[in-house]
Amino acid sequence: MMNWNNFEFNNPEFLWLLALIPFIATWFFLVRKKETATLTVSSLKGFNTTSSFLPKLKPLLPIIRLISLTLLIIALARPRNVAVSKKVKANRGIDIVMAIDVSASMLARDLKPNRLEALKVVATNFVNRRPNDRIGIVVYAGESFTQTPITSDKGITRRTISEIKWGQLEGGTAIGMGLGSAVNRLKESEAKSKVIILLTDGVNNSGFVDPKTATELAKELNIKVYTVGIGTNGMADFPFSKDARGRLQFRKQQVEIDEELLQFIASETQGQYFRATDNSELQEIYDEIDTLEKTKIEEFKYYNYQEKYRYLLFFAGGLLLLEFILKNTLFRSFI
Repeated sequence: MMNWNNFEFNNPEFLWLLALIPFIATWFFLVRKKETATLTVSSLKGFNTTSSFLPKLKPLLPIIRLISLTLLIIALARPRNVAVSKKVKANRGIDIVMAIDVSASMLARDLKPNRLEALKVVATNFVNRRPNDRIGIVVYAGESFTQTPITSDKGITRRTISEIKWGQLEGGTAIGMGLGSAVNRLKESEAKSKVIILLTDGVNNSGFVDPKTATELAKELNIKVYTVGIGTNGMADFPFSKDARGRLQFRKQQVEIDEELLQFIASETQGQYFRATDNSELQEIYDEIDTLEKTKIEEFKYYNYQEKYRYLLFFAGGLLLLEFILKNTLFRSFI
């Protein structure tokens, strides 16, 4: 059965020859008619008329020839069915570690509902768009901790992000330790590309690892670091204590982010520095990082051709043979 959805002509230019068929037909039925001798008699009496119907069938010969010629032209155009199969192959992908600041300042309300919760939404969306990559989570405050090693299981990564909370680590902001832990997660990676997304809302004020030392290590291991400073420009509501019921109390404080350090880390590792002052900017930053770091996907197409011209040649040859037989048998005495 012909599959018209996958039908094509390999040499369609030959189909223009079909325009000659009407002219050839005219030559067969008009020009040759004038060249045929006729004999007029007053009576057919005395002639055998039992086969008088054969002359009436003589025009079948040029019709058969025209059909054969038409089929030969179509055969020259190489009709065929094309079956296309696809195979998608991803390379070894990208190994990514998100190093997330979970210090108390991440509860500031300049992003809604606060910086940490806003980040968790954006980070989860980022993970959902990276099906071919392995992702790990490092959290840090006054110390650092690997929440999830790099894994291809996105369910584990999403669950880890949803369970990130403030108060699980010693207070402070140890940027050097957060970066160092992330680098340590990637040092054995064999991925073609290794990336750290380091997010903080403050300045390095604790920890025993110098951020610049961690940066040099990342550089030696060809790890690219994207740094993100999160927080508005100016004043924001920061938590400063708890009331008798254990509820956080907030007050206005100046937002301080060590942008110079973050720019240095990004520049030294061939990454980029971003500043997120609200929810929409934070989402746009992760969207841009998602665009910059793409896993190469290769699509291979395999074509299976089923040639149909052989059937046309066979049919055309059969018609020409039929014409030859009729011309030299039944119609021999009329030619």
